[in-house]
Amino acid sequence: MFRRSLHSPYQVFDRSVKRLQRDSAAALRGGAKSRTVDYLRDEVADRMMDRFMDIKRNFGTILDLGSGPGHFSKLLVPERVRKVLMIDSSEKTLHRDPDSEFEVELGRIVWDEERLLDLVQKDSQEAIVSCLSLHWVNDLPGTLVQIKEALKPDGVFLGAMFGGDTLFELRTSLQLAQVEREGGISPYISPMTDIRDVSNLLGRAGFTLLTTDIDEVKVNYPSMFELMDDLRDMGEANAVVERRSSLHRDTLAAASAIYKAMHGNEDGSVPATFQIIFMIGWKPSPTTPVPLKRGSAKRSLKDVL
Repeated sequence: MFRRSLHSPYQVFDRSVKRLQRDSAAALRGGAKSRTVDYLRDEVADRMMDRFMDIKRNFGTILDLGSGPGHFSKLLVPERVRKVLMIDSSEKTLHRDPDSEFEVELGRIVWDEERLLDLVQKDSQEAIVSCLSLHWVNDLPGTLVQIKEALKPDGVFLGAMFGGDTLFELRTSLQLAQVEREGGISPYISPMTDIRDVSNLLGRAGFTLLTTDIDEVKVNYPSMFELMDDLRDMGEANAVVERRSSLHRDTLAAASAIYKAMHGNEDGSVPATFQIIFMIGWKPSPTTPVPLKRGSAKRSLKDVL
């Protein structure tokens, strides 16, 4: 019997717009266009797989939440995982790539990532992973609670999401240009979460044995405009509810000039920083290791040192 989840009252992002953006990106040239910008998600999936391999356990089924076309799932091998269930709200993104590109048994379900417990039962999943999709959910605390509830006791969650310093070069350039040309700032890049918030939210959601760390991926582009084109083709265009549909041409020109002046490389290219927060949390169980009580040590640390 499925449990009915409580839907978030918070609406930072327009989820229907985000789904349409990602459908459109995945459909360009039969998916060929979006494959040219897989470089970022493929790199993050590789780094996430390094962390997954540190988990010394084999799994029957893994749920890949917000899987996209399967950047992480394509790296899974039968020696560690029998089956992966990919869930994504964008049908065209989910079905972009053929089954032949995966080594493990595969299932795909079109579903809203914010409503996980409307789809799966509580205490039913061995492991849940999420690679670069959680930054688009409206209620991150609630989604983390749903992930924890869906896991079996001693189940593991492994995730990667964009951190607060992602695209800081583009963000500051656009803000300065808007102030200069328009006399104010409107949201053009989505808000992000920092690692302290993620650690706190994982703990509040009920996860234990937490591990969080930050990595950076830096990519150089000929100019700000190529970066913005790639973000659109990735399906990462702005989807904030109060967003502006476009910026004035002179504001964009000013932002490009500011970008190069403040952040540009010697060869004329501009860098873009993608900050990635990696997280691992376990659902508590009777066998979960717990720290000893304070004062229960039998040897002094001074003696050991």
